[in-house]
Amino acid sequence: MSEIPVASTPDELLVLAVRVAREAAGTARRMRAAAIGDVETKSTDTDVVTAADKAVERQVVEALLAERPGDGVLGEEYGDSAEVAPGAVRWILDPIDGTVNYLYGLPQYAVSLAAERDGEVVAGVVVNAATGDEWTATRGGGAWRAGRRLSGSVRTTLDQSLVGTGFGYDARRRAHQGAVLAGLITRVRDIRRFGAASLDLCMAAEGQLDAYFEKGLNAWDHAAGGLIAAEAGLTVAGLAGAPAGRTMLVAAPPAIFPALHDALVELDAAGGP
Repeated sequence: MSEIPVASTPDELLVLAVRVAREAAGTARRMRAAAIGDVETKSTDTDVVTAADKAVERQVVEALLAERPGDGVLGEEYGDSAEVAPGAVRWILDPIDGTVNYLYGLPQYAVSLAAERDGEVVAGVVVNAATGDEWTATRGGGAWRAGRRLSGSVRTTLDQSLVGTGFGYDARRRAHQGAVLAGLITRVRDIRRFGAASLDLCMAAEGQLDAYFEKGLNAWDHAAGGLIAAEAGLTVAGLAGAPAGRTMLVAAPPAIFPALHDALVELDAAGGP
């Protein structure tokens, strides 16, 4: 294993993450036309992965390890690049979050990159590759977009809240999630599904969504966006005291979180396949 790089602050890690993510977003945009004709299937016929996903991930891994060879990278397409020693950084990457949007030309797909040290995400950036919009956060340093510090929604009641969510690719899971949604939709202002978890979390951090929840997310789906939401003042957690993760992630301002949490528990949102 290579030597651990000199310890970096969250701000220094963020500078590197932003530069690498911006370059990766540029590659994703350039490759989109070619990617439409080069589709493979992943877990099911509706879960697609393109040559662009793989190319962007390779680019990011090479760029990070060229500067910090002692780090590891957990990416969606290729998994862990290396085991990291205590104190080293593990980068968590989704090269193109929102691949279906990417294929259809919908402007809602992102490069998501986070720096994790000793199990805690300390810096993260999400770049909407279609638009160039960018959200960043460092642990304890707040969440930001275009020089403006983010503070989430000002809503205080669930019935007036616009809530984002997403769905899995497995048909049985979708059936369960649809039943949950049917029970929730009468208790909220409305529901939105944009198709990219990292961007959903950033929208919640900015107050464009009042809250967000989803079952089945992987670390690369929420590492950067989850930090951005938390640093914007949202509560980011699972249900019944569990941490945010594959079973459930809920991101909502403290005023809304308890009511949304209780509704999701009642509807067994963390259950099913």
